[in-house]
Parts: sequence; C-alpha cells; structure tokens
Amino acid sequence: MLSDRFAPAPRGPWSSTPEEDWNDWRWQTRKQLRTAEQLQAVMELDEEEVIACERSLSRFRLGLTPYYASLVDSDDPGCPIRRQAIPRLDELRLNPEDRHDPLGEEEDMPVPGLTWRYPDRVLLYTSHQCAVYCRHCTRRRKVSDPSSSLGREQLENALAFIAENTVIRDVVLSGGDPLSLSNKRLRWLLQSLWAIPHVEIIRLGTRHPVTLPQRIDAELCEIVAEVQPIYVNTHFNHPKECTREAFLATTRLANAGCVLGNQMVLLKGVNDDAEIVKELNRKLLMMRVRPYYIYQCDPAEGISHFRVPLEHGIEILRKLQGWTSGLALPHYVIDLPGGGGKVTLAPDPVVAREGSAWLLRNYRGEVVRVEDAEGLTVASSQPQTVLISKRR
Repeated sequence: MLSDRFAPAPRGPWSSTPEEDWNDWRWQTRKQLRTAEQLQAVMELDEEEVIACERSLSRFRLGLTPYYASLVDSDDPGCPIRRQAIPRLDELRLNPEDRHDPLGEEEDMPVPGLTWRYPDRVLLYTSHQCAVYCRHCTRRRKVSDPSSSLGREQLENALAFIAENTVIRDVVLSGGDPLSLSNKRLRWLLQSLWAIPHVEIIRLGTRHPVTLPQRIDAELCEIVAEVQPIYVNTHFNHPKECTREAFLATTRLANAGCVLGNQMVLLKGVNDDAEIVKELNRKLLMMRVRPYYIYQCDPAEGISHFRVPLEHGIEILRKLQGWTSGLALPHYVIDLPGGGGKVTLAPDPVVAREGSAWLLRNYRGEVVRVEDAEGLTVASSQPQTVLISKRR
C-alpha cells in the first residue's frame, strides 16, 4: 500500500496513550503544550529556548499538539520541526524593515475580518486559533489573540458584504485556522457561502493536515463533501511532516472531493535547500497534494531570522526544473509589503536575442537557438532550433 511508504509519527512520550485518545483531535487540542514547563516534560530544551518561551509569550502565544511535538528530534538543535514550533531569542529582535501588518491586510478591510485586495476574490479571517503556533507566522499580530476572532454577527456581516458585491467569485477562508472552528460553525459558514449565487470557488487555508491530521475525520469530510468543489491549500514545509497520519488526512480530503495544493514558506534552516524541497514535493504528490506555492517569508515582526535572499529561492527553482516532474514545480512568489499583491519569481532562461532568434538555456545548461515566429518563412511550420553550446 502507498501509505506504507510513510512512517507513522514516533509518538515518543505518548507511546502509552490509548489509540482512541491519540487519534481524537479534541484530545490533541486539549493537550496542547503551551508553556516551557510542559515542553520540558516531554523533551529537552536548551537554555535559550526556555528563556525565549517565557519572553515571547507577550508577543505571540506558544502552542503545539502532542502529535506535532512528537516529530521533534530532541537530539538535534537544528531539527526543522523544532525550529518551526519552539521559540528562539531571535523572535525578540526587530529589524527596521519588519512590519506589524506586513501585507497591509487591515487596510483593505471593508468590513471586519474581510480583506478585499484583488478584483474578484476576498480573504475571510475566520479564527484566531491554530493547532500549532508557527514561529514564522505572518499574522502573529493577531493569531492566538482571542479578541481577533470574528463572532457570529461579524461573520454574518462579512457574508452580507460578499452577497452584495456580485464581482466576488472566490472566497478564501483563513485565520488562524478555519478548521479550528466547530463542525457546526464550519458547516454553517460553508453552506452560507455556497448559497450566494455568484460565489464559484471556496478555498480553505489550513495547516491541520500537517499539525493535527486527526482533525480530518469522517464528520469533517462529510461536511466538505456537501459543498464541492472546495480547494484546500495546506502548508507542509519539510519532508518530516509527511507522516502516515498526514497521508491518511490528505487522502480523506481528496476522497471527499477536495482539490489539494500546498503553500510552502521558504525558511532559513528549515527548507532552504533544493534537495529538501524536491523530496517534500515528491512526497506531496504521492499524498495527492499538488505543490502550488513557495512563499518568500514575509517581513513580519520577529521572523526576519527565517528569511533568505530572493536569489536563493530562484536558485532552488533552477535546481528543480528538469530534474523532477513538472507537477512538483511550484510557483515561487513574494507577497509585496504594504498590500502590493503577489509577484511570481522564476529563473530567467533567456541568454540573449539575436535578431528574430532567442538564445535559451535549458536545465542541463545547454544554450539553444530558437528562431521566433517573426523570423520564419511561410513554408516553415515549426520554430527552428540549433544547439549553440553545452555546459558540462
């Protein structure tokens, strides 16, 4: 079976936990680790981590499920799961380019919780809660803050705004994590959106398949199956997150009719290596998740230590192109600060132009001359290509 290619979470300190508890997302949520003391009971923390856990609480909440904590390698200070979930003192250092609201989302809110930036689509902020509070979170200004969550009346106002503006056809549910909502609230929200005639696309942005795969149970799949199509964009950042539990979660969503994509954030010390990205994306395809985006890490306050140069991200794509399936090639995007929107970055294959011909470099480093359409004779039916040079 394909699932046998994915190892289950090691569980570690929770090896004696009854299966019915471990596989219950409500139990995982109740047992969320929220203090340095709780973490130290299940793993060894270094002195910096202990201090950072205490000092960072006033800025951004600490929290990770037993499931995700079980993926941490206690013997590896550079463990990619550890770096994503456990605070470091770097979070307390602010750089001049850091921004409280790096993407200007609050400025583009016609009603509370609803960001409208692009002509035909909106983002609806549904919940302040997450299964794991990722240390690279771009919305750390309000995620984990209960006062940021929308109540029923505010959600109804947002739905009314969408219904009144018929150009809106695409709605992204985000947060926090929309799957942190109760099943009752989630079903009501999804069905309310589909009742709006001009809404054609609903997208769920969730990290639960990564951090709390137990959430993807039969009841949830029944809810999403009622309102298809739903596009689910999840957030795997490293191959270690591709466990058997995650495989089963994405399989259940796909079987329920959801179209799955992944939005990886490029993070220094976590996945800023082409071989890691290649392995991740190959595993995702086996999990029926299409690699969609590689995001440049946003300039949010306290996360600059995760950022890598843009050229490095482009170089990762250059090392992937041609060496893995085109299905495994995501778009590398930067969401421009201040609400400028997304821009796609890619390696430039153009070496030069000679009259009507283009000199293009392929993935092997060979430069090929391609005659453009304007330089072809009427009798020509295909562009003429000539190998110019080969880099070995």
